[in-house]
Amino acid sequence: MMDLDNENLKLLIKQLQQGSEQAFTHLYDKYSKQLYRNILRLVKEEDIAEELLQDLFLKIWESRENIDHEKSFISFLYKVAENLVYGHFRKIAKDNRIIASLVISSVEFDTNVEDAIITKENHELLKKAIEHLSPQRKHIYTLCKLEGKSYEEVSSELGISVSTISDHIVKANKAVKKHFYSNQNVAIILIASQFLKHL
Repeated sequence: MMDLDNENLKLLIKQLQQGSEQAFTHLYDKYSKQLYRNILRLVKEEDIAEELLQDLFLKIWESRENIDHEKSFISFLYKVAENLVYGHFRKIAKDNRIIASLVISSVEFDTNVEDAIITKENHELLKKAIEHLSPQRKHIYTLCKLEGKSYEEVSSELGISVSTISDHIVKANKAVKKHFYSNQNVAIILIASQFLKHL
């Protein structure tokens, strides 16, 4: 596998656009493993991950003439992969058990649930989930998880024990997770969006 600098990559893409199978093979060798790892991390099944990877590079070959060699090629690959993963999850979206399992395994829903889901697409859903919390729990959750205050700081500020703060946060996280389960489409977007973290 050749080590690609920016100029060599542009050259390979130009050759790919001209129909060079050798250039296609070089690009496949360079990027397929990292793409496969990310796809597998999301879909959790090797055969599905392999199928999606093959679909990805088939699309690259079919759309090779439209690739802009002045833009990031790896970003282009990840975008195609993201769309394929999203499409895969849409096909199985009617199975609530599968969605729930994928969400649990793809995102750490314990004390850091909001770190994974505060994105442009999911911010509104998180706000709605927080609104369903009791007033005190919502206040504690906002102080600790959104404003970044420590349990000790919030304990001192509100005059309640650290263990009580912890209990509220654990229960709030469970409520947020349950809220996400009830919205399949956003759950799918959430899983697919994890791809972008590895660019």
